[in-house]
Amino acid sequence: MTGGVLDDDKARRFRDAALPHLDDVFTFARYLMRNSADAEDAVQECYMRALNHFDSYRGPAMKPWLLAILRNVCIAEFARRGKQPAPADTVDTDPTREEIAMWQEPQASPETVLLRRHNDATVRRLVAGLPEPFRETIVLREINELSYREIADVAGVPVGTVMSRLARARAMLRDAWNVEEGAPA
Repeated sequence: MTGGVLDDDKARRFRDAALPHLDDVFTFARYLMRNSADAEDAVQECYMRALNHFDSYRGPAMKPWLLAILRNVCIAEFARRGKQPAPADTVDTDPTREEIAMWQEPQASPETVLLRRHNDATVRRLVAGLPEPFRETIVLREINELSYREIADVAGVPVGTVMSRLARARAMLRDAWNVEEGAPA
């Protein structure tokens, strides 16, 4: 076999293993980078690094491996910038992004749709406002559905720290939600 055939096979295997996780990787990048354009750059760098090191991948779980690479890319980018805070544009208020399927029964009322969109946007904004280690942990658990062990591997912390961060992140979100809704914290 020639080098080109081996490279094509590697690229195909990588594509088949990694592309199904692209949406999850991008979602995590948006929460970490807090900016869509920077998130796209980070995802591209993540996938380039993953492809370059795909021969050393011994996973079973591709998603946590990709998320760990992405996290390292984001950390390196913040270090390169001199720890400048990134602009926060993670709240996507485009109402067309979450269209309700026409065949869905029963059909939601316009008021219900409006409340759902408001609540979704509020939750995204509240998560985006969490301090970095808590935001990272809650996104990995609740959005990317990683196990505590997988989150610990991605973040490079003990499982107990993951559990503690999740509990604190959930408490901070609950308090922020109550303040948002006018209830006592």
